[in-house]
Amino acid sequence: MRRAAKNLVWPLLGGAAMIVLWYAVHHGLADDRRFLLPTPGAMFEAMRDEWPILARATLNTTEGASLGFAIAAVLSALLALAMAGSSLLRASLYPYLMILQMMPVIVIAPILVLWVGPGLKSVTIITVLVCFFPLVVNTTQGLISADRNLVELFRMWRATRAQQLRYVRIPAALPYFFAGLRIAAVLAPIGALVGDYTAGSSAGDGGGLGFQAVIYSSQAQYPALFATAAVTCVLGFLFSGVVAVLSWAMLHRWHDAYEPAER
Repeated sequence: MRRAAKNLVWPLLGGAAMIVLWYAVHHGLADDRRFLLPTPGAMFEAMRDEWPILARATLNTTEGASLGFAIAAVLSALLALAMAGSSLLRASLYPYLMILQMMPVIVIAPILVLWVGPGLKSVTIITVLVCFFPLVVNTTQGLISADRNLVELFRMWRATRAQQLRYVRIPAALPYFFAGLRIAAVLAPIGALVGDYTAGSSAGDGGGLGFQAVIYSSQAQYPALFATAAVTCVLGFLFSGVVAVLSWAMLHRWHDAYEPAER
């Protein structure tokens, strides 16, 4: 109970300190510059006033982020299994994965708009590209990092490759996979937001938070713009929370990371 109270109190105190600092910086700005940093109160008031629009935009961004995140998780797992089973394939593909990861989204977005059109498809593909690399790298590393003694034991008993994969390599890779999922969970809303910003469309009320941010910025609605950023942060926390729950459900019974700390 004492540890739980400590874990709750210190974040609350840190949050309160940041809000006080926020107000202090706001009031420290010149009168003609304060509009650049709205107060938390003004931000939440704008969130309340713009909530119907923000709620619809949040649903659209969540859809793109969820689809991109899920597709990236499945594709990365399949490719990681293939690369872990073949060092030749791993050496052949890894440099191109690096190139794909380093390619800026702002360059890819216009190409995707030409190929598939603006809107959900482009947003989903951009989210996949943003999430894919940390997932495939972490999962591949986990698959090839299985305990060598266990692998040799399975070979000695003439276990098939499928049995080695099921009973040794996949369990060893699960912590790595979920570590990649945690990174991707943070990147997915950001990828969807960037996708909305660069390739989004408002057709059929399909505009997401990134598209809405462009509108608020062009209209100089700065409290609403900050409210959009706050909603995006909450969305990222929700994605991370879902992954944390899944990770706990899969690993807490046997992985060292979830063993209670020694007293």
